[in-house]
Amino acid sequence: MAAAPAAAASPRGHHGMRTLYIAGDSTAAQKYADAAPETGWGMALPFFLHQDVAVANHAINGRSTKSFLDEGRLDAILERIQPGDLLLIQFGHNDQKITDPTRYTEPWTGYQDNLRRYIAGARERGAVPVLATSVERRKFDANGTALRTLGEYPASMREVAREEGLALLDLQELSLALWQKLGPETTKTYFNWTPTEQDNTHFNPPGAIAVARLVAAELLHTRVLAPSDTRRLDDEIPTRWITWPASEENRA
Repeated sequence: MAAAPAAAASPRGHHGMRTLYIAGDSTAAQKYADAAPETGWGMALPFFLHQDVAVANHAINGRSTKSFLDEGRLDAILERIQPGDLLLIQFGHNDQKITDPTRYTEPWTGYQDNLRRYIAGARERGAVPVLATSVERRKFDANGTALRTLGEYPASMREVAREEGLALLDLQELSLALWQKLGPETTKTYFNWTPTEQDNTHFNPPGAIAVARLVAAELLHTRVLAPSDTRRLDDEIPTRWITWPASEENRA
């Protein structure tokens, strides 16, 4: 994984507050009461970050690099982001949807071009862009081997990270290793499996907490954040800390 330069971990001032913006899809997004127990990993990320690092979760269900851009959602982030802030970019699930021209991107052309627009926008404002490959779905073969489902998008993102000299959080590989360790049955307790739904893409509170822990640990490992920016990386996080707002008034 590429490591960010040491300066990327420096706060805005001696006691400066920074904001970590998330641009991404439903796996990271804020969920609301009508969707509970579905939980995006972005909802759990603040549990692992010091209070001087705020999280602004702009991830939203169903978006790809393309549709997020086309709807002006990156522009909304760039209007707010400040020097020293972070922009964490995680897309891929919906870029795969080849039958939907509003979302589909070809992994080695449009997808990479779009990622570079996010990167350039952050850099132009003095913020630090960080790429994150998509978290893996829950899929196992008959022998209990966890399978990759994301096509060429993770490899495409890794190439952009190398070319741009960016920190990369390889959530695909990290989550795949975690699902393999847990196995086919235990992973059901990390995904949004309910009496009426068997969802192998989205998380429940334990799954969101587990993935957020991976994100925070990799932000530290890649030196995007300093040890003083993180907390509770080895602690048990109570699932009762996850809450779902009653309305979606901010989810335009």
